[in-house]
Amino acid sequence: MYYPKENMTAEAHTGRLTQKYDSLRRSLSQYTAEGLVVAFSGGVDSGFLVWAAEEARREYGGKVVALTTNSESMPNHDRDDVRKFVERIGVRHVWIESSEVENAEYLKNDSLRCYHCKTELFRIAKRVASENGCRRIAYGYSVSDRSDIRPGHRAALENDILYPLAAYDFAKDEIRELMRLNGFELHDKPSSPCLSSRIMRGVQITKQELRNVDDLEDLLREGGMKVFRLRVHEMDGKHFLRLETAPDEMVLALKLKDKLAAEAKERGYVWVTLDLEGYRTGGGTA
Repeated sequence: MYYPKENMTAEAHTGRLTQKYDSLRRSLSQYTAEGLVVAFSGGVDSGFLVWAAEEARREYGGKVVALTTNSESMPNHDRDDVRKFVERIGVRHVWIESSEVENAEYLKNDSLRCYHCKTELFRIAKRVASENGCRRIAYGYSVSDRSDIRPGHRAALENDILYPLAAYDFAKDEIRELMRLNGFELHDKPSSPCLSSRIMRGVQITKQELRNVDDLEDLLREGGMKVFRLRVHEMDGKHFLRLETAPDEMVLALKLKDKLAAEAKERGYVWVTLDLEGYRTGGGTA
């Protein structure tokens, strides 16, 4: 949960967030009037932006199309979250197959991987915008993302993509709180970047590797784990897995170790390790 600043009552804090959201919605109305495509990955930030844009459309008019690109790099559970969310808010939504995993530059898995991925996303978004009579495209980059190195944002700037959440100074904790206050289950969803982020930088991405990670993470999720990453490493030409998890889920991870290790070895991984430092963002770039 997001806590208000010192000396601010809970009521005043909620009122401030609501006013901030209202300002965002009014601002988005200028883009919905022209037709707006919003890239929706199934995550909290992009979900919040889709919701705000659809609310602006309903109040002020215009057109909104939520776009989700689908490929082997998208986790299965994200697809389910996308379906549930767009059904609940009633926004017009399209699925389009993307082909970043056919791009040799993307598969190299170097520091520009996310740039190539977002370039493909925005290429598709421009096509969807043209086909649906929309003039603008937006994605869920927030002010909290400014502290990270984001090659994908470079692609957004090159393609004239809007990022209203950062423009209106929305941080991730504020976004989660507003989603919680409005009863969206998505509010407490852990960060869920693409499956390629699980493969350590420099390790070649393959479709089979992405399927392996997705299946093995589903195994852990079905076992009750919530905040974790399964990272793929390579040493002497052999692949092994490193599990990062929240400290309070390490005991659960150990309970699932035999099942995970057996399934991983069946898929060709030589061993599975548990990272005692726990889950952390950016753990796939070291």
